Amino acid sequence: MNVDRVRAIAGNELRQVVKGRDYLLPLGLLALLFFFVIPLVLLGAVSNIRSNETIGAVSVIVDTLPASAQDNIQGDTDGVRASYALAVYLLAPIAIVVPLTISAAVGATAIVGEREKGTGEFLAHSPATEREIYVGKLVASLVPGYVATVGGFSIYSLVVNGTVGRSIGGWFFPTSEWIVLILWVVPPFLAMALAIILMISARVKSAAAAQQASQLVTLPVILLAYGVATGLLFNAIVAAVVIGTLAWGAALAGLTRGARAVSREHLLGADS
Repeated sequence: MNVDRVRAIAGNELRQVVKGRDYLLPLGLLALLFFFVIPLVLLGAVSNIRSNETIGAVSVIVDTLPASAQDNIQGDTDGVRASYALAVYLLAPIAIVVPLTISAAVGATAIVGEREKGTGEFLAHSPATEREIYVGKLVASLVPGYVATVGGFSIYSLVVNGTVGRSIGGWFFPTSEWIVLILWVVPPFLAMALAIILMISARVKSAAAAQQASQLVTLPVILLAYGVATGLLFNAIVAAVVIGTLAWGAALAGLTRGARAVSREHLLGADS
């Protein structure tokens, strides 16, 4: 595999994504909403609750967490303890929903979009092999989602430490479980979703159909990833490493099979 050709294909795709402001704006607002606005409002509100009834209701939610999680919760008041539990254990979806949504949106049109824009002929007649085209499109789809994850997670960490950390004595987030989740568990779930989405993009005949199909694919992956991520935050790091390793195996198997879906005939429209 020629790395330079893969880099060129991925770079060209990413430049088109960056130039599409009408495309980046809603995705940027989505990331801002999940990583900044919602956590800031929720954590600020829960940390400063004064009503006895509200505190009691929040305490009930905290009591439903596993004993191992409750033992790790910090804070002197019910409000602070609740905000700690919310930040560390109950907002896991933000690390899953945003990157999957962004990468799915990019990947859905990565291949079929070439055909609709009329650039598929140039790509089909390029020196790049079908596998190199596939890997280049895959990299271009992964990068926006993972950049959003790392950047958004950094913002989320600042929000958590700014709203909750000052009440428990300083910087405490990210925890070791969250670090493993972001660096080892989220990427293979991204790859698994993209393996299916790129396969769809290589088979369908329009970008609209690819977008609709990708939404159906992304939802169950989000639910699966959310369940795994939430469960791992309650368990030892070893469990997260093991689950992440299994997820990587499944992702690599899916990507290997998905690479076979890319064909020069589809890029040329000869299979219509």
